Amino acid sequence: MKPKKHANAACPCGGGELAACCGRYLGADAPPAPTAQALMRSRYSAYALGLEAYLLATWHPSTRPEALRLDEDAGVVKWIGLEVKRCEAGLEADGEGVVEFVARCKVGGKAERMHETSRFLREDGRWYYVSGLVA
Repeated sequence: MKPKKHANAACPCGGGELAACCGRYLGADAPPAPTAQALMRSRYSAYALGLEAYLLATWHPSTRPEALRLDEDAGVVKWIGLEVKRCEAGLEADGEGVVEFVARCKVGGKAERMHETSRFLREDGRWYYVSGLVA
């Protein structure tokens, strides 16, 4: 689950350098993201970097797919930006959280955007993505 890009590279989520931002959660021995928003940002970065194992590991078992097949999207989908619209709860002491965001990408060269409100649960000190409602 190690990020493929150089540590000094910009983080795909837009939060600064990869190593100081989402990269600190993406490694196999990395600590879990401390908040629902941090997990959502790191999951966006994982999509951008093609880190399927991280995405599956941070997906709640009750809704997790068997596979994502990101390799099929390689070269077709390019993630180009993330904007967090709002967060409800989802802090270190919370058990649930909601993050609304807009993710921008290019699919086959055509600009698209995904507006989603995602639900997260915290279990045993770890945040998990549960589901998302696309607007």
